Amino acid sequence: MNKRLHTRLALIIIGIAAGIVLISTIGVILTTHYHFSLYQAQAGMTHELPELNYHLEQAMMQTIIWTCFVAIVLAVFLGFYVAKRISAPLIHMTRVAERMTDGEWSARVDIQGKDELADLGASLNTLAEQLQQHEQLRVTMTEDIAHELRTPLATLKSHMRALEDGIWEPTPERIHSCYEEIERLTQLVAELEDLTHVESPGFQLVRKEESLAAIIERGVELVAAAYREKNVHLQCSVSPHIQVFVDHDRMIQVLVNLLSNALKFTPEHGEVRIEGNEDNGHVWIRVQDTGTGIPQEDLPYVFERFYRGDKSRNRKTGGSGLGLTIVKELVAAHGGEISAENREGAAFTIRLPKRQ
Repeated sequence: MNKRLHTRLALIIIGIAAGIVLISTIGVILTTHYHFSLYQAQAGMTHELPELNYHLEQAMMQTIIWTCFVAIVLAVFLGFYVAKRISAPLIHMTRVAERMTDGEWSARVDIQGKDELADLGASLNTLAEQLQQHEQLRVTMTEDIAHELRTPLATLKSHMRALEDGIWEPTPERIHSCYEEIERLTQLVAELEDLTHVESPGFQLVRKEESLAAIIERGVELVAAAYREKNVHLQCSVSPHIQVFVDHDRMIQVLVNLLSNALKFTPEHGEVRIEGNEDNGHVWIRVQDTGTGIPQEDLPYVFERFYRGDKSRNRKTGGSGLGLTIVKELVAAHGGEISAENREGAAFTIRLPKRQ
């Protein structure tokens, strides 16, 4: 295929050059013959001079034809040379793409110059980097899912085997322990399902004008019982007149995830504040807790799937690592953005466009 490209480019260049040379040669020959004939007709020359003119015309014709032949030969050499120079970067990019197809994601194009071919090579390198990152994310996600499923399944298996062999008595506490592991598996599968749905191309929001205060109050109401159980104070502050263009159910899901996440890392008798306001055509919502905050090195990764800052954290406290990923995807689907920072504790801020 590479040779065919080289040959096609060479033939195109040679054909164009040879065509121009031949057309120019024919034009020069016809013009020269016409002017010699016109000169002889108007001069009324003697018998000897027309013979001399004829030989002079033939000599000029031969010179023109030899010049045409040399020009065509030169065009052939130049055509193959130029075709090789043009096709070489394209052939190199093709080979790099074939290596990437074979799974060699580290393959890169050697970029030379600042022309369009260099831009194409740079774009191919950027694509290769993105594919490499996505492949790494896919492998990591597969490993994380396997790890997330393996622990509760192993726990259930050992519990069931102990009950079956009569090593354990089927007490309510042990049965409840098995139930908690099943509940954790159910939650993980549900979150994976939800994340897949949110990231699918066909995902759509049902958006309309909503009261921000009503949405926040509903989210607070859904988590109020859990906050009371842990003795964490939940404070809400939002203007009653702010309207925002959102999907009601999905935005409540975002707030419940953030409030539940804040509750996990807020100590007993601590406080979580949720507030909403507007500025410059945007609506912002902030959820802030009085917990230990997020380590600085973990801030760039808190929205990645299955990411846990504290690798030794137990699974009951840490969750599945998908909640914040779902939150980020839902906020992005609304045309907004979410950020994390440390203030008194961890603070998550959502910015949404006020209108469609």
